[in-house]
Amino acid sequence: QIVSISSEILKFSKRLMITRASDEVYSEVKKLHIKAHYHREAKAITVDTRDSVSKEKGVLVVSAGTSDLQVAKEAQTIAELMDCQVKTLIDVGVAGLHRLLDNLEEIKKHKVIVAVAGMDGVLPAVLAGLVKAPVIAVPTSIGYGASFEGIGPLLTMLNSCAPGVSVVNIDNGFGAGYLAAVINKT
Repeated sequence: QIVSISSEILKFSKRLMITRASDEVYSEVKKLHIKAHYHREAKAITVDTRDSVSKEKGVLVVSAGTSDLQVAKEAQTIAELMDCQVKTLIDVGVAGLHRLLDNLEEIKKHKVIVAVAGMDGVLPAVLAGLVKAPVIAVPTSIGYGASFEGIGPLLTMLNSCAPGVSVVNIDNGFGAGYLAAVINKT
């Protein structure tokens, strides 16, 4: 089904992204187009058949921990496919607040921030309290204890009192990266 759908999309579009993809799916999609690329960390496949395009700066993807990497990389991959230069900061969660604060000057340079976090999910609110840029919060299903497969961080993010925070669904790196690209282009 994925190959059939991808084939149809490529008849009308020069870009394609498949999320939650395996190596097996990639081997089949690669047969459709030589420019198919597998982003292993994001578990995503992209095809971009356009001529070279300029990429606009302004998107930052931040993850609280390394276990949030797949969702963060998914956000990065879609934003890049949508012609954004994306800077990433990985493993800068509030459990070690100094890691975040050490990067504050860099963080403030960006027009929009995607903040990916599981566990307590407080990273987006902390970021929104430190910067003027909008923060797109992405709760992840990664975590232990009472995170309830992402519901804990989702509720924390939805209840944030920091202005400028919007929230996408659990593990929705695609939605966050897409929204970040749209904001970055306005």
